[in-house]
Amino acid sequence: MKVLIAAAFGATLLSTAATAVIAQSAEGTWLSEDGGTKVRIADCGGKLCATVVWLDEPIDPGTGKPKTDKRNPDPAKRARPLLGLQVVSNLTPSGPNRWSGTVYNADDGRTYKANLKVQSQSVATLQGCVLGVLCKDHTWKRTN
Repeated sequence: MKVLIAAAFGATLLSTAATAVIAQSAEGTWLSEDGGTKVRIADCGGKLCATVVWLDEPIDPGTGKPKTDKRNPDPAKRARPLLGLQVVSNLTPSGPNRWSGTVYNADDGRTYKANLKVQSQSVATLQGCVLGVLCKDHTWKRTN
């Protein structure tokens, strides 16, 4: 009986250690799939959020000025700069290495349900969904 208890305790310790090793942090700076945007994921009041911190092409060729949120449905927000814009909000844990929240797409001015899964220390997948069924995945790579 003591051997069985010791084996069970050992298996629990190994399982806990393995879980700790595979748990990945979402916090940090990530490069978008197309290489045009970097976002920084950080704690925002107990939930995770992502803010645009770099753009490959920060200047709008049509205006010669920094890019703005020109497709936002709210006219009062169309002049706000894309740099510094929070594009992922309210990410809460939804499983191992997974978070759920919302993602704002400045390309169309719409907000979608979002799922973030950290695949490894250097790769994450952000999924944006309309009505929970039509989804599109974007692969992000950790960067500095």
